Amino acid sequence: MFLPRDDISHIAQIILKGGLICYPTDTIWGIGCDALNVEAIARLSALRAQPAGQGYIVLVDSLDMLKQYVRRMNPRVETLLAYHQRPLTMVYPDPIGLPQAVRAADGSAAIRIVLDEFCRELIRLVQRPIVSAAACKAGEPYPPTFGAISSDILSGVDYVVKYRQESKEPRQPSTIARVNRSNELEFLRE
Repeated sequence: MFLPRDDISHIAQIILKGGLICYPTDTIWGIGCDALNVEAIARLSALRAQPAGQGYIVLVDSLDMLKQYVRRMNPRVETLLAYHQRPLTMVYPDPIGLPQAVRAADGSAAIRIVLDEFCRELIRLVQRPIVSAAACKAGEPYPPTFGAISSDILSGVDYVVKYRQESKEPRQPSTIARVNRSNELEFLRE
């Protein structure tokens, strides 16, 4: 069982009420909120001291949910996402239904189908995408383990997930890619 000490329904309610959580994703520890709630995203930006226009990674639970926010799905990307076994965040140039607050300055949005069972179940309960921002101030090194998260971040959220706190295995951020103008896959972060 992935939630030995957390009530996932309670966590989902915190998100739906505009709250912030600190949680383990399929990559690193993150700060999360409802990706469609502009006020929650503003709180997240203030906590991280993140400048406007940097955008956030948005997590979805499935290819079906992803298609609700992507205007045109490249068939090669769809195939890649269906079979990819590692966390892969794709940047989409013209998303639909996502607020500007989660988009980059050019209007694009970085979206990842989560592979982690906890994140997937949380998104299913919330029934909407959630934000994933590294659990640190903007520009600081990401925390590879729970123990590396600053007390400022932990005290600034409404709930800290207990799942995976004891893990000492350092984690890495996801690979980020996009399809360029030549219709080729371009890696922005490997």
